[in-house]
Amino acid sequence: MLSHWIRSLSARLWLTSVAALALSLTILASVVVYASNHFPEQALGRHEQIESVTDVANGVVFDNAGRPISVGLPDERAWLFAVAHTELMYRVLDERGKVLLSSDSARDGAAWIAGDLRGAVGRTAEATIGNKAFDIVTLPVRHGDAVFYAQTATSKRLVDVMIGAKVKQIPAIVKVTILLATIVFGLTLTITVHRVLAPLREASDAAASITPRNLATRLSLRGIPSEIKPLINAFNDALARLENGFAVQQQFLASAAHELQTPLTLIRGQIELQPEIEDKELLFHEIDLMARQVRQLLHLAEVSESQNYTFGEVNRVEVAQDVVSYLERKADKKQVKLRLDATVTLSPIWADRSALFILLKNIVENAINVSPANSVVSLIVDNVSIQVRDEGPGIRQEYLPFLFKRFWRAPDAKHDGAGLGLAICKEIALAHEWRLTVSRLLCGTSFTVWL
Repeated sequence: MLSHWIRSLSARLWLTSVAALALSLTILASVVVYASNHFPEQALGRHEQIESVTDVANGVVFDNAGRPISVGLPDERAWLFAVAHTELMYRVLDERGKVLLSSDSARDGAAWIAGDLRGAVGRTAEATIGNKAFDIVTLPVRHGDAVFYAQTATSKRLVDVMIGAKVKQIPAIVKVTILLATIVFGLTLTITVHRVLAPLREASDAAASITPRNLATRLSLRGIPSEIKPLINAFNDALARLENGFAVQQQFLASAAHELQTPLTLIRGQIELQPEIEDKELLFHEIDLMARQVRQLLHLAEVSESQNYTFGEVNRVEVAQDVVSYLERKADKKQVKLRLDATVTLSPIWADRSALFILLKNIVENAINVSPANSVVSLIVDNVSIQVRDEGPGIRQEYLPFLFKRFWRAPDAKHDGAGLGLAICKEIALAHEWRLTVSRLLCGTSFTVWL
């Protein structure tokens, strides 16, 4: 079971896709973790500082004269400036660098950045404020024709603390993210693969149902992926060639059997009219054997074509009685007793009467051939089956797989035949959707037709 699943296309697609996703997420996560560990200021500190100065720039409030009068910050950002006032500060300056607004701890002191403020826009500058190292970020604030500047000063120590807290969480977050993403992707991929491969499963089931009796069936291309359509077309073409070859074979078999019947009859008649021919009995035996084989070939050709059957309600007991009557002389000649055990009140079955007769006749005839003198061949008919039992030497275990093959005869067979009788029985059973089984008994063999 596991080996079959591993070799299936669904499993390979699933494993390949999940492995590719897991590998891609792992590589991406490794890059993120590496960047966070080796370039924390560039990866996280820079982002945090830009957000801080952007909040200040967006929060500047102007009066009617266009002068900055206050800074409105989001609650979380205002709380940070208040709590960490010695580590995080802001200023709003005019074009000349004069401080117009600031946080409490940034009102006094020299300029954080010397020179023209326009050159500091959009970049991080380093400065020393109160003997502590700070990162200074500057953004322009435009109001009408006037330009002001918002600046934030973040201490190096605060940056390191914030980065450390965030970086420490990244590996755990990345691991959980990869695990959850892989699980969710695996579950959704299972459904996706099942739906995508549904046309292939339908085509496989249709192909498995094709037998020599329905070679006209073709696989549908509906819903089949374009990559698989050439394979389906090739399979349908192969079926067409097989159907044609099978029809030619059956036609040849029937024609040959028909053509051979008349010459054999003429040969037998000519031998009877020639008194000088010796060993006529031996010749008659060989001719009769050939005639029997020709009849079997004709039967095989007929039962292999479904249009040759005429179905109707059949009394199985009457057919069994006809078989016993037909083979009674042959059984008496071999000193074998035929016994019919059947319930008279059995309901009719839907079958071809002639085909059922041939099936039972072949099995009973084989049973007579292998039965010793003074033994019994039993024909048992009940509601669900027809069983033929003999008291012969039985069939060797290694011969069982070959019994119903055409032209196969056991190496130690003592009676004449062409190896077609049981093959004909198998064809008739298949046409009626019956099961034909064989089992070894303590003494003899049992053939059962399950109706």
